[in-house]
Amino acid sequence: MTTVRIGWVGCGTHANEMLLPQITRHDVELVAMCDTDADRLGRTARRFGVPEEGRTRDWSALLARGDLDAVAVAAGPAGHLDVGLAALAMGLPVFVEKPPAATARAALGLADAADRAGKPCVVGFMKRYSTANRIAANVIHGSGFGQPASFLGEYMTAPTYFAKDPDYTGFYLHHCVHYLDLVPWLMGEVVSLGARAHELAPGKLLIHLDFRFAGGGIGTLVVGTHQSRGTPMEWWQVMADHQRVEVRNVHEVRHVRAPPFKVSDPAASLANETDTLVWEPNTTVAANEDHKGYHALMAAFLKAARGEPNDAPTARDGAKAMALLETMIAAVGPGGRPLAGA
Repeated sequence: MTTVRIGWVGCGTHANEMLLPQITRHDVELVAMCDTDADRLGRTARRFGVPEEGRTRDWSALLARGDLDAVAVAAGPAGHLDVGLAALAMGLPVFVEKPPAATARAALGLADAADRAGKPCVVGFMKRYSTANRIAANVIHGSGFGQPASFLGEYMTAPTYFAKDPDYTGFYLHHCVHYLDLVPWLMGEVVSLGARAHELAPGKLLIHLDFRFAGGGIGTLVVGTHQSRGTPMEWWQVMADHQRVEVRNVHEVRHVRAPPFKVSDPAASLANETDTLVWEPNTTVAANEDHKGYHALMAAFLKAARGEPNDAPTARDGAKAMALLETMIAAVGPGGRPLAGA
């Protein structure tokens, strides 16, 4: 397997805690790193072994090196777009964290640029790669599940997490957009989306989204900023005819089917074909688990960078999620504050 030489842009908390520890578990070499903050750049570069000559505060200088196989960007929507467009124009495969841009139109422009360059632009929709979500999705998309009839889920956060965004921009772009990719990935194309909002207090917004899918299914998603991050805040369920799949806290998978009543059967036991199946990770070997999905997401990106078959989410997937996000924001009304530029 060929080592992929990476130029990394953005050394914030998310990159340090979630992305860089996972991509460096793969066969990569971080040859260059960029951040506008010199102290942050120095700390991150030392932590991940990027030499002094590979550090810069100018992303255009990073792209101009000539020794990169791919570029990864975790620098906010504007940075994702600007660096992504420039890297693609130079013929480099790109990974950008979500969202790929601040608007659906801009994200579509990034997707078009990837097509023109003939290079992948992978977007960080790691929810697709969470081990529990993957298991559940494989059940849903398998031959025995049937047509999904409904989606029901919640994906909450706390007001403190987006305290610097009183207009909810951060909540919309960095939280809601995850499930506006995940839900269609599970259920299929969205043909209509409505939303209702209730602002409990400034910074505490609750939104109920209503979906209708091309396959005939319907769905409800609850998102909001008024729960404690110290509690489980994520759950979803997909139902078909006489069976359903549930994922709780990106951890437990439960596949419920149609068993017979057992109370009157003295020989009753557990039947593989009909009884409920449950999966949980072995957290005593947590290093082997990928409950958030970043390790598998990075594996998909590196396959894309090497030109190998992959299932990585693309900038075009990002544009679709952003279009749904903008539909949601437009439908929210006075309870929330619209995203500037949307």
